[in-house]
Amino acid sequence: MKTPVIHPNAYIAPNATVVGDVHIGAGSSVFFGSVLRGDREPITIGEDTNIQDNCVLHQEYGCPTTVGSRVTVGHGAILHGCTIGDETLIGMGAILLNGAVIGRHCIVGAGALVTQNTVIPDGSLVYGSPARVKGQLDEAAITDIRRNAVDYRREAADWFPEYGDK
Repeated sequence: MKTPVIHPNAYIAPNATVVGDVHIGAGSSVFFGSVLRGDREPITIGEDTNIQDNCVLHQEYGCPTTVGSRVTVGHGAILHGCTIGDETLIGMGAILLNGAVIGRHCIVGAGALVTQNTVIPDGSLVYGSPARVKGQLDEAAITDIRRNAVDYRREAADWFPEYGDK
């Protein structure tokens, strides 16, 4: 079993589980109760990405899980063998299945089910079960996604003063 590679400037909550072939970039955070289990394929998290409480990230043979930079993954989301582009927001309780690809600058609504091998283009607003593109994001929405990433980096620093000082 491989050992996780966690940037010294990343934060992992004390009761989060990160095992196996997992790479976590600078400024990223994995909050309470989340599980990142890289036992079959790699899990890669970019920079300044936040994985909120009680998320599950896993994968299947041939379907690694890749999460870009400045991504927010809402509480209780499940990411399984999928790819998420930069500056995207995954809503609370969303489920993304093997082979799903979410472009950059997207919002996947809370509770959405993104089925196997679904490809969502850049700049999309997606929700429903099964998830469907319902619109396009404007610049204000993309700015909010960026701001959310900054806010969660600050929140990690508030919870754990040593975060960011490593």
